[in-house]
Formats: sequence, structure tokens, C-alpha cells
Amino acid sequence: MLHITNGDSAAETLKQSGLQGITLAWRDILHEGPTPAGFSLEQMSELRARFIVSQGWGTYDDIRAAFHKRDAILATFHTHEEVILWFEHDLYDQLQLIQILDWFSQQNQPQTKLSLICINAFPGINNFSGLGQLNPEQMRSLFPMRRALTRDDLERGKAAWQAYCSPDPTAITTLVQQNTSTLPFLQAAFRRHLEQFPHSIDGLARSERQILEAIAEGNTTPSEVFQAQQTKEESPFMGDTPTWSCTAGMSTDPTPLLQLADDGLFTLPATLATQPPDASFLQQKIVLTEAGRTVLQGKADWIKLHRGIDRWLGGVHLQGSNAQWRWDKQQEKLVAQHL
Repeated sequence: MLHITNGDSAAETLKQSGLQGITLAWRDILHEGPTPAGFSLEQMSELRARFIVSQGWGTYDDIRAAFHKRDAILATFHTHEEVILWFEHDLYDQLQLIQILDWFSQQNQPQTKLSLICINAFPGINNFSGLGQLNPEQMRSLFPMRRALTRDDLERGKAAWQAYCSPDPTAITTLVQQNTSTLPFLQAAFRRHLEQFPHSIDGLARSERQILEAIAEGNTTPSEVFQAQQTKEESPFMGDTPTWSCTAGMSTDPTPLLQLADDGLFTLPATLATQPPDASFLQQKIVLTEAGRTVLQGKADWIKLHRGIDRWLGGVHLQGSNAQWRWDKQQEKLVAQHL
């Protein structure tokens, strides 16, 4: 058997569960950076590796080698009697799941059974946030609950991945209005993705706004900001490193929204790619600037203060002096901008 799951924590628990087979962690933060349409898995892995390196989250040799090994193991799926996908409900996992379903939709697997385990709760665990909370025995108990994936499931996953990678984000809004019952958590995950588009009033992604709110509420250290940002999510999906990268992105010239209490700019440690953050980073105190307070109050637009935007959200590349698409919270939909 081949077990495919989201990341290292769940993969390690699966290895300790006593279930037979090989375990493969997908390990890609697909809600951050480019996933343009028309790329093969090999091409996407190369692009994703370069993006991850550009964020300071790893070295090219290490990241590219990890993707190459992952994709090589995936390509051996036909040597297994069964492939089981282990995922959860949040945006991080749902994007990985539909990328994998898209890939399998293009393969010929007549002798290999495909199965799915995808949960948003577990008995006895309050505030369930993911498979990483489970111990090996709990993980093993999910195995009999797996369901066989059908050709229709693969086609729905393919359609969802193509919508996510489309340069036109209305492909997502169209898809979530359709029946997604076979992928029951996809609709909420895609809705959360759309909230990452700049807000129609303040220009902030939801994650950016939540970080500013967390700091305004008195959470000042990097760890406090991360934990407070997590509590503002219905289904937490963003890890500490992407959260701190998002935070650092609002501490840049010409008009930073936040800074360190000693007036310095908040930046990621140069060693983050090779080792965990040290005490000096974790003990920093982050505060809002006057501009940050003004934007958080909805009295200024972050994109205009920042003199433009250059950001990928799936297959959509927002760039220029204004965002081509913005999220209108009142209407709960994306609105095209007249540039």
C-alpha cells in the first residue's frame, strides 16, 4: 500500500500506526505562491521549488530534491494494490488533495484501488485542527473508514484543480456553486481562498487583517501573533513560517503597517531555511505603525500605500498599481476592478 498525506507530522504518525505500506508526505504550501494553469506535475514541482526558495523557506537543492523524491514515489503507485489518501478539511489539505486527484485522473490505474480518508473531526478531540493531533492508534482507527474513489471523484478533483489554477478566479466561484458533495470540505476551503484576495476597502487579505488585529489586541511576539491568528480561523491552515512571512511583508517600505517596538523592520531570520528560529527572533516585540492603525480602521488602502501589488493566488497573478480582483465582504464575492 501507498499512503499519501499532507505533511511530515501525519506521515510520521502513519508510520508508527502499524499499517503496512509506504508513507508519502506531499509537503507543499499550495495556498502560497504560483500554481499557473497547464503545468505538468514535474513543471509545477520545479516552479514551486523556486517559489519556496524565493521566500527563504529552504535551499533549492534540498527543496528540489524533496519534490523529485516525492514525485518519483508517486509514479510507482501502480506497483501497489491500493493507494490511500489521508487528508483533512482545511485549505492547505484540500488544495493538496485536488492536485493529487487531478494527477490520478490522468493516469491509467486499472489494477490499483484508490481510497480516501478525509475528516474534519475526531471523537474525543475538541477543536480538531488536523491529522497531526492524532496518535498512532487513533490514526489506525480511521483506516476502515476509507472510501473508494470513483472516476467521478477524480474528474471533480481535476475540475477543482483546474479552477484553482485558472487565471480567471470566477472559475472557482462557478465551481463552488455546483454539487461538491463528494468533496464535502472543498466549498468552504475555496471560500477561504477567495478571502485572501485584497479586500475592497482596505486592500488586505484576510490573513493580513487578522495579523494586524492580533497585534492591535496586544499579541506582540512572533509566536503570540501566530497563535492569535490561528484562533481567528474557522479551519486553521497557515503554518508559523508563512504567517511570519506574511507579517514581514507588511513591514516593508515605503509605508510599513507594522514594525518592531525599537523602530526596526520585522524580517525573517536569514537562517530560517536551515534551522528553527532562535530566541532573539522569537522574543521580538511587534507593534502597529500609524499607517497600520489607519488601514486596520478601513481609512486607507494597503495596496495604494504599498504602491501596488505583485502576488499570486493560485493561477491568478495580481500585479500593478491595483489588484485586478478584490473580495467584497458585504456582497461575499469577488469583484473585478476597473484598472
